[in-house]
Amino acid sequence: MDAGGDHSSVPRRVKLSISRVDPWTAMKLSFLLSVAVGIAGVVMVVALWMILSSMGVFTDMNKTVDSVLNTTNGAKFDLMNYIGLGRVVSLAIVIAVLDVILMTAISTLCAFLYNVCSSLVGGLQVTLTDD
Repeated sequence: MDAGGDHSSVPRRVKLSISRVDPWTAMKLSFLLSVAVGIAGVVMVVALWMILSSMGVFTDMNKTVDSVLNTTNGAKFDLMNYIGLGRVVSLAIVIAVLDVILMTAISTLCAFLYNVCSSLVGGLQVTLTDD
């Protein structure tokens, strides 16, 4: 039992207002989260490429494109020159870096915009209870 009396069974409710979000903290947090999403995206692309490659999808696509083009001068078309693992991973890394930059900038801008709007309307009201 609580040393303060019998009101320990009643949950306490506290009404708080989020009046400001620190843009520096929002930037740091969004940077770390977007780096994690970027790494997960690159790993996902590599895993998907390896699964498709082991299933023989690229070989079948290469045969289909080669039969459609039907090159008579002896030049062979190789699809893997365009969608090889190295190129796909490089493109995934470039997209991940752009994602990190854009997500960090957008979330920092959103923190600034929240602070401006919060100063006008008073912030976000949150009610907390301790159950």
